[in-house]
Amino acid sequence: MLDKIEKLLASYREEMMETVQKWIRIPSVKAEAAPGAPFGLPARQALDTAMADCERMGLPAEIIDGYAGHADLGEGDTYEALAILAHLDVVPVGDGWTVDPFGGERKDGRIYGRGTSDDKGPAVAALYAMRAVKEAGVPLKRKVRLILGCDEECGSEDLRYYKTKVQMPRSGFSPDADYPVINIEKGGAHVHFKGDLSKEGLQVISFQVGERANVVPGYASAVVAGDEAIAAAAVAAGEKMGFPVKAQAENGQVKIETIGINGHAAFPSHARNAIGEMLLVMKELGVQGAILDLADAVGMTCNGENLGIAMEDKISGELTGSLDIIRVENGCVEAVMDIRYPVLFNLEAGIDLIKMRLPRMEITVPSWRKPHHVSEHAELVKELLEAYHEVTGGEKKTIAIGGGTYAQSMEEGVAFGAKFPEEVEMAHQADEFISEESLFQNARIFAQAIVRLAGAKE
Repeated sequence: MLDKIEKLLASYREEMMETVQKWIRIPSVKAEAAPGAPFGLPARQALDTAMADCERMGLPAEIIDGYAGHADLGEGDTYEALAILAHLDVVPVGDGWTVDPFGGERKDGRIYGRGTSDDKGPAVAALYAMRAVKEAGVPLKRKVRLILGCDEECGSEDLRYYKTKVQMPRSGFSPDADYPVINIEKGGAHVHFKGDLSKEGLQVISFQVGERANVVPGYASAVVAGDEAIAAAAVAAGEKMGFPVKAQAENGQVKIETIGINGHAAFPSHARNAIGEMLLVMKELGVQGAILDLADAVGMTCNGENLGIAMEDKISGELTGSLDIIRVENGCVEAVMDIRYPVLFNLEAGIDLIKMRLPRMEITVPSWRKPHHVSEHAELVKELLEAYHEVTGGEKKTIAIGGGTYAQSMEEGVAFGAKFPEEVEMAHQADEFISEESLFQNARIFAQAIVRLAGAKE
């Protein structure tokens, strides 16, 4: 039976690549809500397209008020179904692209575009894995349900609504992270800072950077009062600290630009935060008030050390934090920091420490999520590890991550793929891509997983 599945997947290979290209060409960044499209018309178009493809492959599909959709393989109790959860929404494009982010360009064995790795490519791989299991005639002991959402990148309102209308399966996986199996996801919090813009020292005229709290910005610009001397000092500050800074003076104002490396807030050490660079440049130029406070307390650190909250446990690893949004308006400085914290971290105590470190600023936490942990001895985890090892020969081990996935929406959910250990993290980055071979291997692994977890014993 597995040989038949392998042959079917090989026959789908080119079609699979073309399906990813088609889905990528829909710019499903969250937009203004419209009737039937709570996350904007592009997201609804992506959902309609995906559900139509499911139907075309013989998998009955249903859209739940434009929030999410699902497609089923087999029959049975929904609560006991094997769920595969992926998302169709994508983060904003950002800077630094050398290809059309929504072009779905194929070259050198890769497909480029926003969402190829996070998470449309893996969603397509899961869809074709289900198709292969169906067409191979594998008898099933439980239903398999592919659930595709439209708001994972902005807080998962999609699945919260979905769960009010449709029963969520108890167990399953989300192909929205790394292999082998992620059975622990750190807690997460968006910490908001608010303080006064000082009338002393360097005068900041404008400083507005960042679009999403979970995206580390790779470029920042600000305008300050000053002349050629300030511009030269800004460039010199960058040279001193080891990152590129551009500055130009005109009519009593200086535009300063810092160039970093954008990335995912779950892995801030893999990026270089342009907001942090700008804060440190402004500190060198004599800024005061809330901006100086943020420069000292956060700057370019990414583990909360200067805030007094750095910690690490053996279960889930190190706390991470990145300041990803800042706004300077009407004499006020507002910023948002994305924190991913270990299982043993006490969030309430941590916020108290931040308040002690920044007494002049107002600190609030409007949104957070608890850590998520599934036992490494669970059947779900063991069978997924076997499926991964069977296809790749890779090590059977569990890992913890800072990212939050749809896995947390299930009682027993884990993240499973779709990035292999040897691959570079491309989620949320410029020139995001997925290799064609990686996409195909994901489909093979997911098919194995479906047979192991949902196939009837012969």
